[in-house]
Amino acid sequence: MSISNEEIAGLVRPDSVHKRVYTDPEIFKLEMDRIYGQAWIYVGHESQVKNPGDYITSRIGDQDVIMTRDSDGKINVLYNRCVHKGAQLVSQGSGNAGKFLRCPYHAWAYKLSGELLAVPLRRGMEGTSFDKSHPDFSMRPLARVDSFCGFVFASQSPEGPDLLTFLDGAASSIQNLCDRSPEGEVEVVGGVFQVMQESNWKVFYENLHDTMHAPITHESSFMAARDEAEHLGEKPFELLIMDGNGEPYEFWEKLELRAYKNGHGYMEAIFDPAAATRDPVSRAHFESLAKVHGEEKAREILGMNRHNTVIYGSGSPHTVFQQFRVIRPISANRTLIEIQTFRLKGAPDEVFDRALTYTNIINSPSSNVMPDDIEVYRRCQDGNMTRGGDWVSQHRYAGTDKETPEGTVSTNGTSELPMRNQFAAWKQYMLSGGNAQSQEK
Repeated sequence: MSISNEEIAGLVRPDSVHKRVYTDPEIFKLEMDRIYGQAWIYVGHESQVKNPGDYITSRIGDQDVIMTRDSDGKINVLYNRCVHKGAQLVSQGSGNAGKFLRCPYHAWAYKLSGELLAVPLRRGMEGTSFDKSHPDFSMRPLARVDSFCGFVFASQSPEGPDLLTFLDGAASSIQNLCDRSPEGEVEVVGGVFQVMQESNWKVFYENLHDTMHAPITHESSFMAARDEAEHLGEKPFELLIMDGNGEPYEFWEKLELRAYKNGHGYMEAIFDPAAATRDPVSRAHFESLAKVHGEEKAREILGMNRHNTVIYGSGSPHTVFQQFRVIRPISANRTLIEIQTFRLKGAPDEVFDRALTYTNIINSPSSNVMPDDIEVYRRCQDGNMTRGGDWVSQHRYAGTDKETPEGTVSTNGTSELPMRNQFAAWKQYMLSGGNAQSQEK
């Protein structure tokens, strides 16, 4: 059954969306073509392929891809397919292929750039239309590949805005993550967590800036943290980060929510300058930055206190705790989340240890916090499959958003501006085949 543009347009209202956007498999298929087939999508970080021959597998929408580092240091992103019989060249994961990629089925070999290198018993191809130099007999690269601060993105479309134009204001969050390193560089360290969630991919993006849910959904974990702190007579870092979700509504209302075109945005808290040197780890980090930039610049870098920046279609970098939650749609009701943790090059080891602790306590598959979210995501998915109603509300503070030259700003930190902005971009992508950069809000 085909879905008309008129139907798609009718699924999104200024203050609500139809539940079909989460549940309809046909809509999901269209998203893979019109959003993931057009937009810039995060593939991986350059540090994951440090050496020539290194590769990692990744996913752009419903397409399996490989990111490789060539012998000349160039990063390539290729569809994971041998042109002979269509077999995947490498299995999921990472490794080093040496000087070339070799198909495990019939041993067709390709350069790390994807060009066909060799075919066994090539004389059997003589007298046919086989042409080793023709692009049809090489692995297909993605239409466009670019990187920003070591973060590699790719687009399946040869047309559209360049990467920085697409990222818009969200690029400053990636820049800040790197600026937090005294050397200006980060690297993925410690492996990657993976969590399969039984819910639509868009629910995760909405929840990243849903400040109303924290004291409700995470009540069990922050209450447990408070009970343990009372028992210990102190509140160590592990309990402090769990307790943060229990802040009263007044706290959440003071946060700034900022929305950009293409569905991006961030949530930012007012930074207390004293926090830069309040504890030994923060003080050591501040001092390492001050040696390079001076104290004023170091405070400016650490003062960008953003949480859960949204790069729509890719995921969410968290600059304060050095992680990137990568969001990979699998089906209308299944989403794979990958959690990458970054080391700030040149920063004290304790800073990375703190980031690992945060990842394990808050976002690992066995954490006390993430299961809360996964459960309510699944309940949203299941509830929207019932006949209990058709529309999902996004009314909170609708009509009060402030337009600025730098983006749209909420009048209240509990606003549902991020959700409305994401679906404005979703609608534009779905109607125009991905030309969301021209949307008007």
